[in-house]
Amino acid sequence: MKKIQLSLNQKLALILGILGFLAAFAGSPYTGNTATMNVKELALLVEKQTDHVSVEELADWIIKGRADHRLIDVRSVKEYEEYYIPTAENIPVASLFDAGLQRNEKLILYSEGGIHAAQAWFLLKAQRYNNSYILKDGLAEWKDRILFPSPAENASPEERSAFEKRKTVSAFFGGTPQTGTADTKTTAQIAMPKLDMPSASAASGSAPKKKKKEGC
Repeated sequence: MKKIQLSLNQKLALILGILGFLAAFAGSPYTGNTATMNVKELALLVEKQTDHVSVEELADWIIKGRADHRLIDVRSVKEYEEYYIPTAENIPVASLFDAGLQRNEKLILYSEGGIHAAQAWFLLKAQRYNNSYILKDGLAEWKDRILFPSPAENASPEERSAFEKRKTVSAFFGGTPQTGTADTKTTAQIAMPKLDMPSASAASGSAPKKKKKEGC
């Protein structure tokens, strides 16, 4: 049986569809014991993709040393310890609301393919963490486009020039650019880089970063 592949936006739309179904019975916006969710508003954000950050944007922020965001890996501790995007801290989904997150800080969430990050994003939005975003297509996209980029087949001069720039970014993160489009190993078969770069793991008991107090 052929496996159906869904894009991140399709996965988000599916989740929103389920939420919309629940809202039909619970009232709109959907209200739970401790959360309020405006399904139509979230659907608009998903459609416009204003809730997404691309891996290229994130890589540029890290290289420039920007500190105006908090990068959160919502996978398990084991997965995080095997590899994490530099500067990321590990906060599994179940621990989000015990991690000292502030509503006035920019939160970038990622998981392997994006679906768990999307679930975390929905939870945060329901609790009025309005400055939260999803890393588009998650760690899988980070591997494909940042760590192990490949040149386009029959690449144009512009595409070749863009690939040369991507090779420089890949080198910064300890990646291995793929030099050919045929018979190339998949990213799952390539050893992940080990970098001594800063990280804080909330799941392992690290104290959360101090942020300015929120206004009333």
